Amino acid sequence: MSADPLSDALAVADARSVFSGGFTAGGSWAVRLRGRDRLKVVAVVRGGCLLVREGGGEPLKVSEGDVVVSDGAQPYVLCSEPGLEPLDSGRAVMDPASRMARLGEGTAEDVVCVSGHIDLSRDSGELLRRALPELIHVRADAAEAPVLSWLIGRLADEVRAHRAGVEFASDHLAQLLFVQVLRVCLADSGGLPPGWLRALADERLAPALRLMHGDPAHPWQLGELARAAAMSRTTFAVRFREAAGVPPLTYLLNWRMSLAARALRQDTVPVSVLARSVGYSSESAFSNAFKRSTGVAPRRYREAGGH
Repeated sequence: MSADPLSDALAVADARSVFSGGFTAGGSWAVRLRGRDRLKVVAVVRGGCLLVREGGGEPLKVSEGDVVVSDGAQPYVLCSEPGLEPLDSGRAVMDPASRMARLGEGTAEDVVCVSGHIDLSRDSGELLRRALPELIHVRADAAEAPVLSWLIGRLADEVRAHRAGVEFASDHLAQLLFVQVLRVCLADSGGLPPGWLRALADERLAPALRLMHGDPAHPWQLGELARAAAMSRTTFAVRFREAAGVPPLTYLLNWRMSLAARALRQDTVPVSVLARSVGYSSESAFSNAFKRSTGVAPRRYREAGGH
């Protein structure tokens, strides 16, 4: 692996962003969006609206250039005003060519939104999902806003023009959009739950994370990692656990198991070779650790295709 934990985590989780469409709206309207256990991304291309969480709380105003990422656990409603009965997004009539739906009354297009999802079905350890808050609201005035605005504009252009290669281009633009959202999270980590992303955002802890990611097979000791972070063992251990949610060596174990799970899904390398690549001197020791972590022996996991 590289020493870039963000790229590593995206690769190991097999995160795939897919552009799924969008909508135009005018007048009075409301639509319920469901993540269905996938991260849902909505970018506001034009206008603004309200976001209402079905679990309660004050409505959130989202404006042109804003991006919202939800963890998919709870649906939410986008609307022109509170109190309207929302249409489920699955029932909205979508133009098959543009993949855009029409909401509200008349022909006005006061609001235009494009949306997509990040498929984390392969993220068996929930590496990404557990690191993110329930809802991320990236405002148009954030430091990363110019790049986000450019990506949103290109997505909207792809939808309107529908040129050859539109699906491929849209999906890759959606992937870049998600990476930029994660970078925003790193720049403003106060709202992140304990997890690898919050640990990576901590400049004092990041060197230790990079060591573990850069050479996961190395038998890292707490003292080595603490020295990389220029802290005492105790201070480092406490700070790492507060940020990552687990002790440093537990994080290393979990990371090794995530790497192993991905290799078992994608490669045919012998289990004995895989064991050594993630720091185990014997196949049996690795197999026992993998089964404790996932509940399934490595060979069974491979045969089942990671499911």
